[in-house]
Amino acid sequence: MEKKNLDWENIGFAYHQTDKRYVSNFKDGQWDEGTLTSDPNVVLNECAGIFHYCQECFEGLKAYTTEDGSIVTFRPDQNAERMMNSAKGLEMPPFPKERFLDAVDQVVRANEAWVPPYGSGATLYIRPYMFASSPVIGVKPADEYQFRILCTPVGPYFKGGAKPISICVSDFDRAAPHGTGCIKAGLNYAMSLHAGMTAHRNGYDENMFLDPAERKYVEETGGANFIFVTKDGELVTPKSNSILPSITRRSLIYVAEHYLGMKATERPIELSELGEFAECGVCGTAAVVSPVGKVVDHGKEICFPSGMEKMGPVLQKLYDTLTGIQMGRIEAPEGWIRKIK
Repeated sequence: MEKKNLDWENIGFAYHQTDKRYVSNFKDGQWDEGTLTSDPNVVLNECAGIFHYCQECFEGLKAYTTEDGSIVTFRPDQNAERMMNSAKGLEMPPFPKERFLDAVDQVVRANEAWVPPYGSGATLYIRPYMFASSPVIGVKPADEYQFRILCTPVGPYFKGGAKPISICVSDFDRAAPHGTGCIKAGLNYAMSLHAGMTAHRNGYDENMFLDPAERKYVEETGGANFIFVTKDGELVTPKSNSILPSITRRSLIYVAEHYLGMKATERPIELSELGEFAECGVCGTAAVVSPVGKVVDHGKEICFPSGMEKMGPVLQKLYDTLTGIQMGRIEAPEGWIRKIK
């Protein structure tokens, strides 16, 4: 199929309306068959539950053109399972895993012309989401829901390479102890916006949220997980029940252990020990790995030896290996790559 006539290397990380999206409705206790539609607009009643009590969850994954010309997705089964868990935590009906996978396949095939070519640095970003669609006035779960998947081509999150970012320790909490921090709900992201914009206004790229119980341990940023590398070359990631279970982080831990022969540990990380690490980064679907050059704790600078010029050598190996797997240059673990075409 002929690709859209786009300047793939300069499309930016932004929304582009594509040809088709998937829609399925939950009514009378069950999901309908679902369909592809050309209409990008969502029409809802003024009293729909999403507007008032914010029952909504979402996912993010990508489709890639690999080195051999195939179109694939990366570990979509993990997104399906995480979204089911998010739905349960918000008293929403989970969308079945196999139907989720089939719907993603349908959307990618229907928008094949929008899948960026190999080597362009661009990918097809896929956004499954679900929300309460029926009217609700009392505080309770809605009776009806809508599940949708849209997709949009996006350029590299960091054009020209990932330059290390500066992060400040936030005065705000992202989540509550025993709360919903581990759920990929839109409301969690909305609650991080003010903290994020405050960081930007103060000259920082991102926030470092601490644990809400003791404000002693490192948690995550508003939209990504932290990863650290010790001076001995060990990968260390924060452990907490209020952190979003990142698929990218889980994949990087596997790559570290099974591809690079590194030791990987998930444990609570105290803010006071950051100066002992050689490298720091944040990870997620959008950027894969973004290096952190320094963390500022209320005027106290914690600078990592990897510096502010480029990604540290260990994070670079992790990034190159994981993206190599996604792009088909490196053999993937069984079940990680779902071939669509």
